[in-house]
Amino acid sequence: MRWIAIFTDTPTMLAVRAQQGQAHLDFLARHKAEIVLAGGCRSDAGGDYVGGLWVLEVLDRARAVALIEQDPYYLSGARQYVLRTWGKAFEEDRVVL
Repeated sequence: MRWIAIFTDTPTMLAVRAQQGQAHLDFLARHKAEIVLAGGCRSDAGGDYVGGLWVLEVLDRARAVALIEQDPYYLSGARQYVLRTWGKAFEEDRVVL
């Protein structure tokens, strides 16, 4: 099942990113089979990160929540999320970014 996680960061998250950035990237790499797309979001090009977005391919909502809530960024307490199921238009088309 495909899910999207939309993250919103608190202002303290900038410091967390500086401290936990490598641990977060390592976490994403370990779970690459399930977190198939991930990245930070900014309000303006070149601005500070204000959140993030993941696309997950997991068995169910419980697995998506488990992954999110094990991420070093989430564990910091400086990040919130909304989780939604997502269906891609043109399902037969492969997307490569």
